This record gives sequence, C-alpha cells and structure tokens, in this order.
Amino acid sequence: MPGVLGATKFMAVVDTLSTHSPDEEYLGEGRDEGGVPWTADEEAVAAHSLFAAEVRRAEETIDRRNADHSRKNRCGAGVLPYELLAPSSPPGVTCRGVPNSISI
Repeated sequence: MPGVLGATKFMAVVDTLSTHSPDEEYLGEGRDEGGVPWTADEEAVAAHSLFAAEVRRAEETIDRRNADHSRKNRCGAGVLPYELLAPSSPPGVTCRGVPNSISI
C-alpha cells in the first residue's frame, strides 16, 4: 500500500500548489492600495497602465478565440477552451491565471 499513500500525498501537494487564493494578484492587475499608487514614479505608473491594458487585450483575444466556433481546436465535443495563459483567474484550481509571483 505505500504506492497509494505516496500518490495521495503527491496529489495533495499538486492540489495545494495549483490552487489560487481569493486574494491572488495577477499579471497586469492594479497595484494601488486605497487609491495610493504603488510608486511615486509617474513614468513607472504610466508604463504599468499600458502593460495592464495590453494584458487585458490579450485576455479578450483568448476569450474571443475560444468563442469562435470556426476554430475546431477551441470548440466542439470534448475540446476544452484554451485558458492556460489567460491572465486572470477566479479562486480555486482553474488551469488559468498568471500570478504576479510564485512562492513554494
């Protein structure tokens, strides 16, 4: 039975490392706390805003392509939509979302 116990522990570790917490911060999300910018450098804040807009456009493109029924690799019976690099994610194990940082 050691194989079953080892597999169970492995699955628990994979589940723990794959789960997004409700307060997870994702690539391109706002970094202001209480309306106060994360830095006083206006050029950095402007660059982050442009980057965040580009990230949102990338997610919109992914969603639009997933909804396009002419793309047989994205739609159909048994075909899961592409979500691996979609920038945002709800909490839980979703196979999507690009966190700002990873801690193990």
